[in-house]
Amino acid sequence: MAEGMAARKGESENLAQALKAGERPALARAITLIESTRADDRARAEDLLSGLMSTTGGAIRIGISGSPGVGKSTFIEAFGLMLTRQGLSVAVLAVDPSSRRTGGSILGDKTRMEELSRDPKAFIRPSPTGGSMGGVARRTREAMLLCEAAGFDVVIVETVGVGQSETAVADMVDLFVLLLPPSGGDELQGIKKGIVELADLVVVNKADGALLEAANRAAAEYQSALRMLRPLSADWQVPVLRCSALEKRGIDEIWAEIQRHREVLGPAALAEKRGAQARAWMWSEVEDSLAAAFRRHPAVATRLGELEQGVAAGELPATVAARLLLKAFAAGDGE
Repeated sequence: MAEGMAARKGESENLAQALKAGERPALARAITLIESTRADDRARAEDLLSGLMSTTGGAIRIGISGSPGVGKSTFIEAFGLMLTRQGLSVAVLAVDPSSRRTGGSILGDKTRMEELSRDPKAFIRPSPTGGSMGGVARRTREAMLLCEAAGFDVVIVETVGVGQSETAVADMVDLFVLLLPPSGGDELQGIKKGIVELADLVVVNKADGALLEAANRAAAEYQSALRMLRPLSADWQVPVLRCSALEKRGIDEIWAEIQRHREVLGPAALAEKRGAQARAWMWSEVEDSLAAAFRRHPAVATRLGELEQGVAAGELPATVAARLLLKAFAAGDGE
């Protein structure tokens, strides 16, 4: 066992060195490792991350979301290319929906952000959600740390769409960008208030051609609506910007606002925010691990089918079934 642990540690150290040297294949292998659900891979992944923690934290972490069709991929490509032209390195973690049949990424086999993917200063990694809550891959936080250890200046997390995933992403990034379509009125009413409240920056995309006037109106309406919401910070009033990702206009202004947000936030507040996020991440891991251990428990497995059937048939309240399963788990029967 000692020899196995030593070998495992040696593998993790070699992979860590290659990753810190900026080797892209090593980064890809490391992300594949942390996404694995095998117990031995999870142990190796933890060894790897533990050895890299001192080299993380140097990137600007940006979350980007918006409803399907708003142009997230086009925007991220234009934004990423603008950053690489300035000499910055950019990693994009594009969280794709998972196929219910295979568990794999639905969009991962399609060409997305083709020009950015060929840029030597960029790295794009589509990851299946794996059915995780809200559509955010469970290991996205760990992948973000790996990208930072590999020396990337900016890490972008793109979510599946407007939904619970935005809360998860907002809890792992420094700044959350909400991309909106060039329409207002009824469209504005249809946007969930809770999602808008998460945004540090609102961007109306597709401000070009026949949609330019609609984008201008939408931006004014969104700005007016935001004034009625309580700001996330007393020092930051959420700006509403317009851009055309297709024509690559307005992208520089968005980057300037992101930099201004970091200046307003300041190093101390940023460190406090990241610390709170790390604590929330720890408890999320505890909850996920407990749920997995609960389902694997022999005593729970013994009674689970019977109790589920009783609940489904309307013969047993769900609360009673849950209490009985928890009692079996706590008693440790069947160990």
